[in-house]
Amino acid sequence: MSDAPETGTLPRANRVISIPHFELGDRLSAEQSDFFETYGFIRFKGFVARARAAELHAAMNEIDRALVASRVDKVNGVPLIFGRRADGTRYLQRIPFASLQHPAFREFLRDPRFRGILETAGTGYRIGEEERDGLVINRFRNEPGARYKRLGWHTDSLRDLFYLEKPRRYLNVGFYLTDSPPEVGGLRLLPCTHNQPISSLLLRKRYFIDDRPDPDEFAVTAEAGDLTIHDGRLWHRTALATLHGDASERCVSYLPLMDGPLKRKHAGSSTPLYFRLKKLVGY
Repeated sequence: MSDAPETGTLPRANRVISIPHFELGDRLSAEQSDFFETYGFIRFKGFVARARAAELHAAMNEIDRALVASRVDKVNGVPLIFGRRADGTRYLQRIPFASLQHPAFREFLRDPRFRGILETAGTGYRIGEEERDGLVINRFRNEPGARYKRLGWHTDSLRDLFYLEKPRRYLNVGFYLTDSPPEVGGLRLLPCTHNQPISSLLLRKRYFIDDRPDPDEFAVTAEAGDLTIHDGRLWHRTALATLHGDASERCVSYLPLMDGPLKRKHAGSSTPLYFRLKKLVGY
């Protein structure tokens, strides 16, 4: 196991940090839970084999082709985000409710280890497969026709305000369909900010507008098949890839684990104001 970051210290700008080589069993171990509760995030190596990740990546491409051909612009009220390759072909950069659109992702979410993750989240937590945006697949690419090249600083818990709810703890489970080395950008986060006061959650940075590197950020790297969890109250961003075109592509899915009132989305659901805010800043 590699060395964990020292308690009370944070690395400087854009440094790729050393995270313990955690593997997930039926539930999080005491050491894993302590790491997560301390820093607000954790990474598990090899949650599934690379071959399985490749199958899910192929399933993503099937969803992509079907949605592009259908010419729809929303799923359950959540806008789709499209990009264009250099040859002019359209592709999806953000796919909401992926597990409702392909059996491979539905099966993936039936992995019994998700029950162990729910135990860590707390009593009453559930997989938000039909809530918020469901299982979302993000495809970041650095090319002129891409809208999703990077994502500015934000917390996931801000969305609660747009649902007229008090910001609360919920967990985002990330699954890597492709490798995520530093050159394809990737997740940058501010450890321990999940314990910040509400004023800092709202005002520490300009949501989505500010995408500048922070001297205290952690750069999280991963390989296809790895799984991460981060607390929704944690400040994080997605950095711009230094590569371009196909070489810059980074695909990761996110699944919310949440408690509180159950609010399922459906075909007639309205678009939350939250997405209009993102559109104003170019996402």
